[in-house]
Formats: sequence, C-alpha cells, structure tokens
Amino acid sequence: MGRDFFIEINSQQRNRDGERICGDVFFYRYIKEEDRVIAVLSDGMGHGVKANMLATLASTMALNFTREHKDFDKIAEIIMNTLPVCSQRKISYATFTIIDIESTGNISVLEYDNPPVIIMQGNNYLEIEPVFIKLEKGKHAGKTLKKYSITPKKEDRIIICSDGVTQSGMGSDDYPFGWERENLVSYISGLIKGDKSVSADTLAGKIVTMAHKNDGYRAQDDISCAVIYFREPRKLLLCTGPPYEKEKDSVLAQKVSEFKGRVIISGGTTADIIARELNLEITDNLVFEDPELPPESFIRGIDLVTEGILTLQKVNEILKTYNNSTRPGKGPADKIVKMFMESDEIHFIIGTRINIAHQDPSLPVDLEIRRTVVKRIARLLEEKWLKKITYEYI
Repeated sequence: MGRDFFIEINSQQRNRDGERICGDVFFYRYIKEEDRVIAVLSDGMGHGVKANMLATLASTMALNFTREHKDFDKIAEIIMNTLPVCSQRKISYATFTIIDIESTGNISVLEYDNPPVIIMQGNNYLEIEPVFIKLEKGKHAGKTLKKYSITPKKEDRIIICSDGVTQSGMGSDDYPFGWERENLVSYISGLIKGDKSVSADTLAGKIVTMAHKNDGYRAQDDISCAVIYFREPRKLLLCTGPPYEKEKDSVLAQKVSEFKGRVIISGGTTADIIARELNLEITDNLVFEDPELPPESFIRGIDLVTEGILTLQKVNEILKTYNNSTRPGKGPADKIVKMFMESDEIHFIIGTRINIAHQDPSLPVDLEIRRTVVKRIARLLEEKWLKKITYEYI
C-alpha cells in the first residue's frame, strides 16, 4: 500500500539578531529510486558561522546514514560520537531531528535535544508517545534520544522547529519562560482553522514571524521552522511540440481536453493544433511582459499558452537559481515557473515532430531539442522541489 498523498515540505528561518548566517540548518532529499523523503533540522551550538558548520555536519551525516537504512539506534550513536563535545558544558555541539518518510507513507522520527515535533491532524494536535533510546557507549553514554513512529493521513502536518521558536520572548512580560509548546500549538491550530489548506511555506513563515515578534523583532537565537504537509496532489499538464504523425493531433487534443488539472501549452504549432482540433480561437497578446520572449497567447479553457523552445530554455534558467525568496517576474517563463511551484504532479507530453524552424544553421546552437530542455527542467523540479514528474512522447 503506497501513500495516496503529496508531501509538501518547506521551511523558513531567521538569523539571530546581528548575525549574517543562520546557526540552524534544514535539509531534505527526495530519493527517487525508493520514493522516499528524508528531512533533517539541526541546531548548532551558539550562533553564526561556527554553529552553522556544526549543524551542517550533523545534518549531512544524518541524511547520509538514514539514506543507507541504518538502524536509528546506530545512526544516533555514530552522529553523537562524531560531533565534538563542548569542553565546559559537556554537551554535544549540535541537536537534530531526523524524519524518514517511506514509500508506504510510514514515518520514523529521531530526535536529539530539539523541541519535540508537533503533529497536527487538521487543526487538532495529536499526542504521540516516543520510545527512548539510551546510548550505551562512547563519549555520550547515558544520553537519551527520542524515536517516534507515525502513519500520516491526508491533511496531517508535521511541524519541526528549533528552540529559537519555543524560547522566543523569554523574559518578556507576555512569555517570561518563552513562547513554549502549548502556546505554539494553539497558534498553529488557529492558523489552520483560519485556512485549512495553508501551505507549508506560509505556515512555517507565520510561525517564524510570530517568534520574531515575541522577541521584540530582535531575535535572541536563530529561529527555524519546517513544515511537512500531506495533502491531495495538484496536477499540471505541459504539452510541447506537435505529434510525430499528423493523425495523432486529435489524440493530443483529447488528452488536453480530458486532463483533470491545469494545462500549459508551450509552442506555437502545438497551440494551433489544439485550437484547430477543439474548435477554439487563439487570441494573440501583443504585450511583451518579457523583452527576451514572444508574448503569450490565449485559448479558452487553457491556463497558459506560450512560445516553445525559447520559453522553456528560460524556464530552465530561472529554475536553476529559484528559491523561496525569489520574486517571479511577469513574463511567460516566469508564469510557467509559478504554475510549476503551485503544482505537485507534473505530466509532460512531448511531441516528436522535428520543427523545421529549428534546423536553420544560422540559429544559435543552444536552441536545444525540446527533449533535452524538458529533461533538465524535470530533473530540477524532482530533485529540488520534490515534484512528481511523468512523461509521454507522442
């Protein structure tokens, strides 16, 4: 039994006041061969560059060992014994939370010294009892870690944060002992009640902003929050290129008209075929939102219609450097990227008829064949953004 939901993961961070680098690190990886997701949040001791290096060391080890299916007790032991120990305080230099989501949907969590994970079913908090792991040998013998097993349902969320969140506001009139878990849980519950489908990115952002506010807008520690949200997948279809045989034009048009989700058509000839086969008008837009690209067109019922290769090349360029804080432009390539980001399952239909226009020797060499560009885009979407990608050639 595989999982029937999409896993949306996102995080937001704020550096401690006056620091240029965050001492907390959040990493996640999608392991395609196993349809498995591993996420790690580590908080390095202190702040700034040194804390960041320690957290990066802990996170990288955690990701790699978990990926190898090592037993959690073993992972705990290796990481703990590799991390340096503070000579004065005799404590490890970094804390961590590891989340391993298997293809079945089952989740294992290993936690060392971070605030306990928060699990929400809808807007209700779910209490889960941990199993305690006691380290037997090495410099951390006697230390205890927590292990949880979770089987999520659709609309569940897991929230992980560093103690910069739970201890925010410490010493203030409102929160003499810090924001603490109870207040954080009721804040999260209120946000989800207000917007049942609030995205992982937005929820993490609101939690970090609130913690920053608790600190009087001068963060006393690095503030990090990551949210894992299990939900119904949002589907997108991108068609580019005319079918190899003209007889297949009607098949392509049918696939477009029957698709349950949003649709992008990328390519003038492809748009002409769809419009002709479905008896629809194409309206051209003469507004150049992006000086490098031909403007988009409009076909009723199709979400976006753009030029082909040049636009996809630009999509690939944008995706290479795209991150949470990127503000997309208004051009056709930016619109495609925005729609990619709002979708989870992206299906590409790639027409294989050779476009005579692109065989012109005077055109630049980097006007690559459609397939290569699409593959590059797909790889970035899969590895960096955990999108589920499928292809078909026609």
